[in-house]
Amino acid sequence: MATGHEVHVLSVKWSKASPVPLTVTVTPRAYPCSRPAVLILLCARCFANITPSCSNLIIHTDAHLSPETIRAPNPEPLVVSSDEQLLAWALATYKGITSYSELQDPRRVQLYLGEDADSPPECIPQEHFNATPHLETEVFFHGMKGCSRSDAKSTNAAHIIRLQLEPSSPITEVNLSLSCPKNYAGNQILILQSKANLTWSLSSMCNIQLLVSGSYKMLPFIMNPVPGFVLPDTEQDLIARAFEKNYSVIASYSTIPASTNINLEIQEHEMVKLPLKTTPLVITQPPDLPRQVLLTLKPWKCTDETMEIVIIRSYLEPIKDVVNITLKDISCQAEKNATHFMLKSSLTHCGTSLEGKSYAGNELILSLARDAVFRSVRVGFQCEIPRELFLRLFPTAAFEAPQTELEINKEAFVQASMRWIDHPADLQLKECWLLASGLPAVLLVKGGKAYDAGVAVLDGPPSSDGRKVWRFRFTYTIPEGGHIPFSAFLKCKAGLQNDTIFEKVLEVTLKGTWRPLNYRGLGLAAVLGITFGAFLIGALLTAGLWYIYSHTRPISKLQPVSSTAPASESSSTNHSIGSTQSTPCSSSSMA
Repeated sequence: MATGHEVHVLSVKWSKASPVPLTVTVTPRAYPCSRPAVLILLCARCFANITPSCSNLIIHTDAHLSPETIRAPNPEPLVVSSDEQLLAWALATYKGITSYSELQDPRRVQLYLGEDADSPPECIPQEHFNATPHLETEVFFHGMKGCSRSDAKSTNAAHIIRLQLEPSSPITEVNLSLSCPKNYAGNQILILQSKANLTWSLSSMCNIQLLVSGSYKMLPFIMNPVPGFVLPDTEQDLIARAFEKNYSVIASYSTIPASTNINLEIQEHEMVKLPLKTTPLVITQPPDLPRQVLLTLKPWKCTDETMEIVIIRSYLEPIKDVVNITLKDISCQAEKNATHFMLKSSLTHCGTSLEGKSYAGNELILSLARDAVFRSVRVGFQCEIPRELFLRLFPTAAFEAPQTELEINKEAFVQASMRWIDHPADLQLKECWLLASGLPAVLLVKGGKAYDAGVAVLDGPPSSDGRKVWRFRFTYTIPEGGHIPFSAFLKCKAGLQNDTIFEKVLEVTLKGTWRPLNYRGLGLAAVLGITFGAFLIGALLTAGLWYIYSHTRPISKLQPVSSTAPASESSSTNHSIGSTQSTPCSSSSMA
């Protein structure tokens, strides 16, 4: 911009009267404030507090300025009635415009001085323009909506925030601060949806459930991102997801444009009545850390017949004094090792209650010990029962202790099951196959009836709580001498009459009572063993033959008798003791 001034124009619009004065801070990117700067603020019928860091800042505004505003001498007050007149007046007065921004319901504005070298010579307003390098704003968001189901039987409330980000947006993390009324006891959930690679950094001491897309951190408890869930990206589907989780009231639904910081204040609904405080300690007790950690982690997972809870002990590090974890029935205790707490139970035991047939409710009871003082914390939770088909393989007709090993030529028992909230009797087991590599596929069940000669359909338990169970037994045979693969796949389909299909595949390990002989030859170890054994046997035979030879040969040869030997004692030959050899007789007599 070829002008002696740096001119910034702000046009502020309000959807409703602001409860607090607008704060505008003007700061240069680099000191000193060498170039004169101009702030033109169009903010009719509002109060503003402008704080410049440069004494040579020129201010034009139609706002009511607070007494604390520090500003340079102001020329004539701004007298315009539209954005077009504002731009025309600024251009005529200062021969150019550095930046122009339209702001909706701002609370705080941070303006950075210093013109970008790449700025175009003319200022042409554009929608969705990235003003991040020179402007930061904090705005009031009034675009919230709410609704409730006509057949709502509970006051469970959901707050939904959908953050709209362009695919090319550089924002990868959003800070969200959450505040609630003191001692609020309502059952609420916060649903946060945005692009999949976004991380939500949450700061909250509220007792609230979370359902978050992308990943999230819970400050200051969990510093490493925790994977979230895949959530729909439309208003209708997000509200439907809240209804599915038994939250019948949508207390707030907000679609927020690109932002790096969000403050959400949950206010108590007028219809919600808090119970009388029977224990004064509840009023003064600080927010409960164990409850917040568990509601953030959500370590529970349900199938159609079991509830599993797995808690990584390092995630409980902020609590530090957990000695035991149980369910509502304290006889159901978690197993623990150096890294995890683990607990598994049936949905019909341990005090579990089925709520709305698609959720299982229970309580986690944490036993805490600190300085020889024991206390317990109870955390109620709901575990969603997935609407999917489950397959289990059992070795006996008792249908206990499922396994993943299928023995050839031996009876095996299969159970397929799923929960369907509406009319479980309409569910049908369409078909079941056994698939193994290199072998023909075997159709076991079709249309709920046995298809193969080695299959028999069994009576399952009656449908209850929206759960349908199918059972059958079969024997998998492979001709003798045939190839037995390492594994096979049990594949079943269940569905409704309207062709809604649920499919499940269970991988099983095949175990044969016989297997083809292995003729691949001896290994290196066997060859070396045989060689060493042969060498040792040869050495022992050689030693034995040498021993026999050395003990059976003559010790020395017989000496010849001389016929001319002199007849004297000295001519006799001494013999060794034990020798059987004789000496010639002497002619002298023995004295």
